[in-house]
Amino acid sequence: MSNASLTSPAPLRRRGRTLAEEVVGNLTDSIQQGQIKPGDKLPTESEIMATLGVSRTVVREALSRLQASGLVETRHGIGTFVLNRPPEAQSPFRIDPSAIVTAMDVLAMLEFRVSLEAEAASLAATRRSDDQLRTMRRALDEMKRNAAEGNDAVGSDFEFHLSIARATGNRYFTDIMGHLGTMVIPRSRLQVSQPEREQYLERVNFEHESIYDAIERRDPEAAKAAMRMHLTNSRERLRKASAMAGSPA
Repeated sequence: MSNASLTSPAPLRRRGRTLAEEVVGNLTDSIQQGQIKPGDKLPTESEIMATLGVSRTVVREALSRLQASGLVETRHGIGTFVLNRPPEAQSPFRIDPSAIVTAMDVLAMLEFRVSLEAEAASLAATRRSDDQLRTMRRALDEMKRNAAEGNDAVGSDFEFHLSIARATGNRYFTDIMGHLGTMVIPRSRLQVSQPEREQYLERVNFEHESIYDAIERRDPEAAKAAMRMHLTNSRERLRKASAMAGSPA
C-alpha cells in the first residue's frame, strides 16, 4: 500500500462540467490508467486542493461520488484508498460517463434510464433482502440530511439508485449503474435559486419515498411505476430548467 500523487499540476478548468465532476474525472483517469493502483492511498484533501486548485467542498463532493461508484473507500482517521474491484465488477460497457457533459446528454441518459431502472425497481421489489432495504433507507436518510444542511446530496442520491440495482440480484444492472456513476444525476445541471433548489429536492425526496415504499411492501408494479414517474419527472425538470436558462443543452 502506497501513497499516490496526482499527475496534473495545473488547476482544473471547466469544460461544461462542474468542478467536482472534473476532480472525479481526474482521479478516475489516474486509477484506470494505473497511475493510482488498488490499495494506494489517495492524496489528502489538502493536496488535491492545492494541485487542482479547487475548494475543500469540491474535493469532498468528488470523493463522495467516487465512493458511491465503488472506486474508493474512506477509512475514518486514515484516508481514502483505491479499491481492488473483482473482474466481474469491471464492466466492459462502453458509455463514457465523462462525455455526459451537456444538458442534452443528461436528458438522453435519463430517457435511457427510465426503462433500465423501472425494470430494476420491479425486480428489487420481488428479490430484495432486508439488509438491502436498510441500505436504501440509509441512502435516503443521508440524502435528506445533506439537503437539510445545504450540502450536495448527489452521492447519496446515486447510492439509492445503485442499491436498487444491487437488489435485483442481476449483476448487469449493477455493472451498468456503477459504470455510469454519479455524473448521470441531473441535479448538478440545474442553475436555480436556493428556494427553488429546496423545492426541487423536496419533490425528489417524495418520489424516492414512493419508490422505497413500493419496494418495501414487495409490490413490483408499483415500484416500476414509481421509478418511471421519478425519472420522467427528473427529465422534465431538467428540460424546463435548461429552457429557462437559455442553455444550448
